Amino acid sequence: MRASSKSGCGFVLDIVLEDLTFSYDDGDVILDGISMHVKAGDFVCLLGQSGCGKSTLLRLMAGLESPAEGAILIDGLPVQGAGLQHGVVFQDYGLFPWMTAGENITIALERRYPEMKKEERRDFALHWMEHVGMDKALCDKLPGELSGGWKQRCGIARGIVLKPKVMLFDEPTSALDPYLVGEVQSVIKGLVKAHNMTIVIVTHEMAFAEDIADRIVYMNDGHIIESGPPARIFDYPQMEETRQFLAHMVRK
Repeated sequence: MRASSKSGCGFVLDIVLEDLTFSYDDGDVILDGISMHVKAGDFVCLLGQSGCGKSTLLRLMAGLESPAEGAILIDGLPVQGAGLQHGVVFQDYGLFPWMTAGENITIALERRYPEMKKEERRDFALHWMEHVGMDKALCDKLPGELSGGWKQRCGIARGIVLKPKVMLFDEPTSALDPYLVGEVQSVIKGLVKAHNMTIVIVTHEMAFAEDIADRIVYMNDGHIIESGPPARIFDYPQMEETRQFLAHMVRK
């Protein structure tokens, strides 16, 4: 089988969360009774103070954690472990330090298309590096030789190389210097315009969320407090405390 690097992402999938509960071994409940429907093609931002359960919820969607109770369905099928139908971009880049940028981008191709030649995988890497604004000369660089901005672009390219129908981002700009935040946000905006994807992103960048989200899910203490279009959520009375907290986080 051979994949086409030029084609779009195809049809998109919806995500349904049904009464999710999650706790760690110490018994602390992190998420309690979470239910949510992300419609196919939506761009949803998860907002809330640190420790409210946003990243845990995203990890559950990605199949990296399992709920104690409840179900997660993507396209009507239960999520059972990590899969190739959704791409994930982590706040700490998640790159393998012993692999080059190009190898990090195409590692999933080796799993899905084991018969694909190394030269073909490299062509994929170069195509998607260009797609996220990376200099092709970085293809053979190790992550330790890349700036934070290039690392995160590499992580995004790795997330989309298989043209997934769902993309999940966990605070993709939190580890970046302020001047790089806008660049990476522009790359993400480009994905929204260029591809037909369902996207869920955990972020503390309120202006970014307000600008691009179809819907904002406001979380607090392991619960969804409010969900709706940005204009309504940012007018929600309890949002002011979170707004001040997140603004402080961005300034740090």
